Amino acid sequence: MTGTPKTSSNATGATPAGRDVDAARRVFHLEADALRVMGEALDETFVEAVEIIDRAGGRAVVTGMGKSGHIARKISSTLSSTGTPSLYVHPGEASHGDLGMIAHNDAVIALSNSGETP
Repeated sequence: MTGTPKTSSNATGATPAGRDVDAARRVFHLEADALRVMGEALDETFVEAVEIIDRAGGRAVVTGMGKSGHIARKISSTLSSTGTPSLYVHPGEASHGDLGMIAHNDAVIALSNSGETP
C-alpha cells in the first residue's frame, strides 16, 4: 500500500481504514473459531496418522488434484520446513513415471475435496 490512508468518513462515521480493520478483525475471529472447532474434533485418529508418518521412516509424500493439490503443496512445504522430509507428487504425473519417486518406506497423504476421486 502506498500513499496516505483515506480519512473521509461515511454516514456511519467509519473511515475506510476503520472498515478495513473491522473486516480484518472479523476474518481473524472466524479463523480462530475454526481452529477451536478443529481442536475439539481431534481424536485418536490424528495420533494414529502422525504415528504412521513417523513409523514409516521415509518421507511424507503429499498428493492431491486441483485445489486439494495446491493445499497438498503447502502441507508438504510446511512439513519439510518443520523437520519432516516431504515431497509433493502430482497425481496425474504419478501415472506417467513420478510414482518412482515414492519409496517403500514413505507415507502417502492423499488429499481429496470430496473423497470421490478414484
